[in-house]
Amino acid sequence: MYIAPGDPATMVGGPTATESDLESIRENLGLNDPFLVQYGRYVKNAVQGDFGYSYQSKQSVSEAIAVRLPNTFKLAIASMIVAIIIGVVAGLISALKQNSWLDVTSTTFALAGISIPNFWLGALLILVFAVNLQWLPVGGLSAHFYTAEGFKQMILPAITLGTSAAAMIARMTRSSVLEVAKADYVRTARAKGVKERSVIWVHTLKNAMIPVVTVIGVNFGGLLGGTIITEKVFAINGVGRLMVDAIAQRDFPMVQASVLLVATLFVVVNLIVDIVYTFIDPRISYD
Repeated sequence: MYIAPGDPATMVGGPTATESDLESIRENLGLNDPFLVQYGRYVKNAVQGDFGYSYQSKQSVSEAIAVRLPNTFKLAIASMIVAIIIGVVAGLISALKQNSWLDVTSTTFALAGISIPNFWLGALLILVFAVNLQWLPVGGLSAHFYTAEGFKQMILPAITLGTSAAAMIARMTRSSVLEVAKADYVRTARAKGVKERSVIWVHTLKNAMIPVVTVIGVNFGGLLGGTIITEKVFAINGVGRLMVDAIAQRDFPMVQASVLLVATLFVVVNLIVDIVYTFIDPRISYD
């Protein structure tokens, strides 16, 4: 409210509000208090789990986010599953078939996946599969994910959001597998007559997963915050869409709580990634 343009009181009062009405709204919302006073009050309440009430709907911010958070989680998890399956498989094939047409195709896919913006890809998928072919619904996430309709509703948003993550995972998997494949223990396993399947899945891929897991963790944290555009494109009632609407309406309590939630989830995901390291490579210890 000191740096961002716009006045929350104007958004709350509407076009017919007089100057005295706006001043009364600012006083009731505490907007006339000094910046440090407002900041201190927010931090004190946030520590106690109280994020205030929406300027627009008067609904508790915590309740509004709690209603929409499951949709964001489902979308992020579905997108991450798509990204891991496509990314790891494409990266592994690209590494095993280095300099072949499969490698070139996978590299081209990775470049395209990183370059294409989510909103454009989402609109394109809607046009092709929902409007023209009518195979999948245009948007929404109203049905349960374990039902046939819920699964259909999840396909296009998950592909849209997971494509860029899949591209990055594929590139990291390729480079990591190529590096590990040159290690002495991989050559020794082949010299001992170990089956090629075991060499690839046990000796090569498992030891190449640490940098891949890092990319997966970073991308999953990014997906939780990156659902904003995808939720808006597919009309999904999630935290990302809530944040966009709150920014447009200058609903600062809703914006602050949403950003704080995304930042916290990002930190938690990275902590989980650090713990997963110890299961992948027993040599890593945090003692």
